[in-house]
Amino acid sequence: MEAMEDESSDVKDDHNHNYCASSSSSSNKIQTYLSSQLSEVTTLHKPVSLSVPKGSLDSVGGGSISRSTDGSKVMDSDSGSECSEAGETDCSTTAAAASAEGTFTADSTSKLLLSAMAVEDYRNNHWPNLEKAIERLLIQNPMDHISVSYAQIYSYVYKCVCQQHSELLYVDLKSKIAHHLHQVSSQLHAVPPENFVESFNAALTQYIASLQCIVPVFMYLNKFYIESKLNRDLRQELMNLFADHVAEEHVNKLMPLLIKAHAMPFEVQPSTMASVVTGLHSLRPEWAQLAPALFSSFIPQINPLAVESLLSDYAAHDQKLQMELSMNGFPRGDQSRKRANDDS
Repeated sequence: MEAMEDESSDVKDDHNHNYCASSSSSSNKIQTYLSSQLSEVTTLHKPVSLSVPKGSLDSVGGGSISRSTDGSKVMDSDSGSECSEAGETDCSTTAAAASAEGTFTADSTSKLLLSAMAVEDYRNNHWPNLEKAIERLLIQNPMDHISVSYAQIYSYVYKCVCQQHSELLYVDLKSKIAHHLHQVSSQLHAVPPENFVESFNAALTQYIASLQCIVPVFMYLNKFYIESKLNRDLRQELMNLFADHVAEEHVNKLMPLLIKAHAMPFEVQPSTMASVVTGLHSLRPEWAQLAPALFSSFIPQINPLAVESLLSDYAAHDQKLQMELSMNGFPRGDQSRKRANDDS
């Protein structure tokens, strides 16, 4: 009984039946225990995160418990509590990185999908209509009239440029015209020599007439892509296609025929001769050096500048030309008003 009374003297029961230690020895033991626990906590250098399976600790409620080494707050994550300073920084950094990565992936995927859809729309809707119009313009004769809606073609070109398809449109346009010129070159290979000059002139004249219709409707592409980004001109680019795929293929056959026709007046119509020679000079000015006498008859400043020491030679050449014309049946005209002391 005395032992029991001694034990009861250390613990007092309040009116709510809450037991509290009252003796000094018990208080000392509790303080010593708490001090040792706190010293263990302060020796740690990193925050400790303990994962507690949900339901294992009913008093805590599951989740994770964070304990900081610098004396900061210790809170439960499931109860809307605050993290420690180090833990809060890590959480925010990780969340921001994950959010940025997700946004980048979503934006990239959407841009790729939109680009693919736009290209598909160009291939299925815009380019087929433009291709048909280009075909009709390339095969028309200069004197024929083909019903083509130029406003509709221009609107297709405008939409393609606005939808960032300028490069695709430029490549497709050149490819389509180059394919047409391959066919023209193949047809010229089958033409006999006696008709070759006229056939070449017809092909060149028809192509130039087609460009007078094609270049204006592609003006928006020319202005905002070819001139601004490529520093080129659409008409010159398309003329270069004719030079590359047609003229260069046949210039070695065409030039001897032109020289022969120039030596025999009216073997080829003068208008045809002038059209072919000036056309060749516009395509490749350096071709004039293949036959300077021929090109100088239709284009000024082909020959070198006149030299005073050669004036007598120039006069002799003119007299020879007049004599040849007179012998071929070309009269000199009315000479009655010519002064008597002038040379005949």
